[in-house]
Amino acid sequence: MALHKGRDDDRRLAVNPLLGEADPLGPMAVAPPLHRLPDGPMPPATAYRLIHDELLLDGNARLNLATFVTTWMEPHAATLMSECFDKNMIDKDEYPQTAELERRCVAMLADLWHAPDPDQAVGCSTTGSSEACMLAGLALKRRWMLRNADRYAAGARPNLVMGINVQVCWEKFCTYWEVEPRLVPMQGERFHLDAEQAVALCDEDTIGVVAVLGSTFDGSYEPVWDICTALDGLQQRTGLDVPVHVDGASGGMVAPFLDEELAWDFRQPRVASINTSGHKYGLVYPGVGWALWRDHDALPEELVFRVNYLGGDMPTFALNFSRPGSEVVAQYYTFLRLGRDGYRAVQQASRDVAGRLAAGIEALGCFRLLTRGDQLPVFAFTITDDIKAFDVFDVSRRLRERGWLVPAYTFPEQRTDLAVLRIVCRNGFSQDLADLLLADLGRLVEELHHQPRPLQQFGVKARSAFHH
Repeated sequence: MALHKGRDDDRRLAVNPLLGEADPLGPMAVAPPLHRLPDGPMPPATAYRLIHDELLLDGNARLNLATFVTTWMEPHAATLMSECFDKNMIDKDEYPQTAELERRCVAMLADLWHAPDPDQAVGCSTTGSSEACMLAGLALKRRWMLRNADRYAAGARPNLVMGINVQVCWEKFCTYWEVEPRLVPMQGERFHLDAEQAVALCDEDTIGVVAVLGSTFDGSYEPVWDICTALDGLQQRTGLDVPVHVDGASGGMVAPFLDEELAWDFRQPRVASINTSGHKYGLVYPGVGWALWRDHDALPEELVFRVNYLGGDMPTFALNFSRPGSEVVAQYYTFLRLGRDGYRAVQQASRDVAGRLAAGIEALGCFRLLTRGDQLPVFAFTITDDIKAFDVFDVSRRLRERGWLVPAYTFPEQRTDLAVLRIVCRNGFSQDLADLLLADLGRLVEELHHQPRPLQQFGVKARSAFHH
């Protein structure tokens, strides 16, 4: 970010004079500078109000239908988090009970995801799924390096197979750790990785296949079970043993409760590791993620550091070090509070809202659904071919006027012709809110029909909102 040029410490202070506490005129004649430290302190109420008022310009998180991230928790969880903000998660010697809660969460996830021996599964908390994916990718690469030491030393370049719909963190992983990304493009109405395409790109330098349980583009599950079966066949034919990592950033906390018949997890012997975001459908405020490995063999010991830190010997596998323990405590609270039946009820409610809202949008007659929210409580839709007056970017822009944040974006390579809107239904997005959204959408569509053509054709730049 460029530094602000010039001084800005002569701005008048546009703040309620009653915030001057004892003196209604306040102790400050001018506003504090924006781009350098103030010369002196100010009353806490004044500092709070200045920041609070600026943040009013942010969108309403509860109306943000672009994000997968949790935007509401119970007050009891918020209280627990406030009691743990000052606890450094990495200092397990000083805060042993926080470390114990982390260990319990890992054990609960290992059981939930059907690890063959939950006591042998290994895992850790992270700052989110992006870090968890990095760690899983590192383990895949190191396992491949150990199996192919001579070839790697001779210059063989490892590769990772995945659909082009993967979250951007996987592209970062490949760039940062020098792994060739082999991306399967979208084709026709296939918007994610399938078994045939995955196997076609595997060779002796493939460190693994990433299967996404809940694509951010449309909310669909990739067929982990079919991919694993196809890779079994590849091993029988060629001897290549390619492991699978399941990126369950969202679906890892949906499928176990709503799709119990799907064998996407450690029930598949080829699945070496799984990640999820506690702060998505794990129902915890950001940021917390989880990475789990099937057993100790799936996570090379050389990647685990044993550090003498603040008085204790501690194993750690993370890209970050110091971070608050509050999110881990909140995750344990949510596991304890809801249990399996509670999670099932919450996720089913979100799926019900998604299904009903998708059907209502389809009934408007000018939208075509790509998905219906029957996997992740997420669905994508586009404009029908006969609509010439407006596009998805016009719809997104108009919804924003009412406070709704619904992203519009184009699909990637080979389907850049397809532009969609996507709605994420999370806990806290009630049926009442969905009905209000549908009513607003119906009203604005009637107005948009009176446009001569989409605003892009008048030179208005299409705004592609953040949709990961």
